[in-house]
Amino acid sequence: MTTTKLNYYLTSKNSNDRLTFKGSLDNKHTKNSNSTKIIVDTNKRYQEIIGFGGALTEAACYNISLLPEEKQDEIFKKYFDREHGIGYNLTRIHINSCDFSVSSYSCDDVEGDVELKHFNIDRDIKNIIPYVKKALSYNNKLHILASPWSPPAWMKTNGEMAHGGKLKEEYQKTWAEFICKFIKAYKEQGIDVWAVTVQNEPMAVQVWESCIYTAEEERDFVKNYLGPTLHENGLGDIKIYVWDHNRDLVYERAKTILSDKEAAKYVEGVAFHWYGGDHFEDLTRIKEEFPNVNLLFTEGCQEGGAKPGSWALGERYAHDIIGDLNNYTIGFIDWNIVLDMQGGPNHVGNFCDAPILVDTEAKDLFYQNAYYYLGHFSKFIEPGSVRVASNCNDDRLEIFACERNDGKRVIVILNRTEQDIDFELELDNNLFESKIPSHSIMTLISD
Repeated sequence: MTTTKLNYYLTSKNSNDRLTFKGSLDNKHTKNSNSTKIIVDTNKRYQEIIGFGGALTEAACYNISLLPEEKQDEIFKKYFDREHGIGYNLTRIHINSCDFSVSSYSCDDVEGDVELKHFNIDRDIKNIIPYVKKALSYNNKLHILASPWSPPAWMKTNGEMAHGGKLKEEYQKTWAEFICKFIKAYKEQGIDVWAVTVQNEPMAVQVWESCIYTAEEERDFVKNYLGPTLHENGLGDIKIYVWDHNRDLVYERAKTILSDKEAAKYVEGVAFHWYGGDHFEDLTRIKEEFPNVNLLFTEGCQEGGAKPGSWALGERYAHDIIGDLNNYTIGFIDWNIVLDMQGGPNHVGNFCDAPILVDTEAKDLFYQNAYYYLGHFSKFIEPGSVRVASNCNDDRLEIFACERNDGKRVIVILNRTEQDIDFELELDNNLFESKIPSHSIMTLISD
């Protein structure tokens, strides 16, 4: 295909450009031997991308609730509307509380309620569901992932939702039924859950809600309880993602679970977080060994509280997204879509950063560069886009390329260095040249 023009958008530290349309690059005919070379080959195709998004935790929803209605609408339009925002189509919610809840709770705190007669999502109906519905009003094709941080305290070996502990053996079936009840309860509220993870961070004993599974325990819970119970409840279409923890151990976990055919038949994919470092190559190892499995990024944030104005925040997101997508990841879900200026609320003080911060006193929003960096992917890489081959002869630049369903090609270029870098882009034998400023991200789209 002949590409005569590339439109491009820029976000740059040393300018006012924030997802700013900068014009077009025209096809050129003479190669420049001195430029950095980027080559995109759309004949080499890889995984399909399902989308991008962020989590609607109780903390995020609480912050939104403190704002006037027009500011609330602004958040959802800026995140979930593709034309006026950055086109999120994925979100993550928690089953029972997580650290980014206002306080700890479960949907059934009645000791020994094996039949779950007291199960209810009343707190979600009040604090979370109205905002999930608002997101759906801007994107009715929203994919909703539900993740548990802990079963109720009475189901656990340590008798509390926090500090790790394990699911008691006698409650494995009850816990699987609990997850089914949660999905059905949301359905009754007009909200379809798309997928679940088995357990958030199953190897982390935290001072907040946590529950420990070895790889073998998670495998057996999926094989003997969660998978069959979903099917018994008419929920066989709900996707199951395993692990939901850091990339540093993702391959070993995936291998243990997916090598068991009876467990693997229930598993849609492997979910992971970024807190253990890059380890991108381990994602490709999983895909090469288990080609039918999907890889999904389900959580990442900058720890240590909000740092308004930090340019490194957006660069961390873009580096991670490019590394994940270039290693077979199909989607990327950020952590809290908003937090307050401290990085909360968080009921154990585990404050973090977010792309948009809510100034609860001024009733206003503070947009971090991370919002724009995320938008360089989510706004232009539509669901159904397919990754294509790309490479660069200069490791100062990080590149991702894909082809959308409408045939348009999207190339994202990240420059985290202190130097402006001239580059020449070869796209299916068409040549373009430009410069990307220091500490910038650029998205190019074919006409």
